[in-house]
Amino acid sequence: MKRTTVLLALLALTIMRASAQEKKIFSETPEQKEKRLAWWTSDRFGMFIHWGLYALPARHEWVQTREQIKNEDYKQYFDNFNPDLYNPREWAKAAKAAGMKYAVLTTKHHEGFCLFDSKFTDFKSTNTPIKKDLVKEWVEAFRAEGIKIGFYYSLIDWHHPDFTIDRSHPLRPKNEADFDQLNKGRDMSKYRTYLRNQVEELLTKYGKVDILWLDFSYPGKNGKDHNDWNSIELIKMVRKLQPGIIVNDRLDLRDYADGGDFVTPEQYKVAEWPKVNGVRVPWETCQTFSGSWGYYRDETTWKSVNQLLVLLIESVSKGGNLLLNVGPTARGKFDARANNALDGMGKWMELNSRSIYGCTQAPDQYVRPDNCLLTYNPQTKRLYVHLLNYPLQNFTLPGYKGKIKYAQFLHDGSEIRFSAPQGHGFKTGGLGENDLNLSLPVIKPDVEIPVIELILAD
Repeated sequence: MKRTTVLLALLALTIMRASAQEKKIFSETPEQKEKRLAWWTSDRFGMFIHWGLYALPARHEWVQTREQIKNEDYKQYFDNFNPDLYNPREWAKAAKAAGMKYAVLTTKHHEGFCLFDSKFTDFKSTNTPIKKDLVKEWVEAFRAEGIKIGFYYSLIDWHHPDFTIDRSHPLRPKNEADFDQLNKGRDMSKYRTYLRNQVEELLTKYGKVDILWLDFSYPGKNGKDHNDWNSIELIKMVRKLQPGIIVNDRLDLRDYADGGDFVTPEQYKVAEWPKVNGVRVPWETCQTFSGSWGYYRDETTWKSVNQLLVLLIESVSKGGNLLLNVGPTARGKFDARANNALDGMGKWMELNSRSIYGCTQAPDQYVRPDNCLLTYNPQTKRLYVHLLNYPLQNFTLPGYKGKIKYAQFLHDGSEIRFSAPQGHGFKTGGLGENDLNLSLPVIKPDVEIPVIELILAD
């Protein structure tokens, strides 16, 4: 009897979850969504830019809450914000040279400071010594380089007087019993209006916006969820103002199949293509060069170019995108470490981007060789083998006999000869009867990660 009860409960839970995913806010079909996201799933590689007042203390973008700095003490960074070397055309050229096709800028982060000239606050760049709408210049510069633009807007706001103090707020108390007292006089309904008004500004003042990143919800005790943001009405307004826009998944609308366009694993590699109810979904991992999103002068955990390239290739090999972050300095420059990383990726992308753009996870029939990553272009029907650990001359493609028409290195288009096993029913050189052997040069080509382009048999 107990076992039957448990099984019935599990069945009910499964049905509830399935029905939850059937709930929709909009009438868009899966085919329409696929078409709307087509450019994004083809471009694969974008630049995230975290920039704000936190570039002045230069010790993490969450410095205000980490150190529990009061607004009156944090104001010194506002008073001294003067990025006199800010030249977004340089940023855009660096992004393009690195192979990035789209970019997302933090128009407002959790500190509440706006890089745009909002009429709903005085806490904005036009009131600092720089006296500029920095978003306007950024949009113009990136569009001029043919890079699609995206806006990040923080749902959180530690500066706004009506944003209620919660577990991540700089003014959070030590004792939970003190939250109510601290929040007397604060009104989240007023903040919701402010939030909506600013998002509307961003989506009406700067022309076509390709991506909107709303960040983030944290349900539970002393947290905030979709009710705090009025998320359903907010996303309805977003889509009405910008019908073609792509929106991330951090509005706490996971009960709705269309509560976000893509999932956003942050700062980790996924084990496989993410799924919701067993179905693969669009996804993008956002990652940093180091351990911080904002400029962090003393941060030392910077990833190597090889690690960054593997991150990009592996994301595409599992059907996803990479949004890679730069944190500009308080004077408005990319620091040398960021430029070196971008330069290194750009050198590789110049020769090997064909294995990234328009590519996705390889069909199951193509087995991934050891120490390799595979990407596949379904339009050109080409398979790309990324050699993470360069092999010693003979390289085996397991089970590829009869599947390959031609092989070449991607970086220079030079032919790679291949052969199937020969002989008398025994394995030659470790090859199985359905394997192929590729004859590679002994010396590794002068590229960080060599790529073999396989033109598949019809």
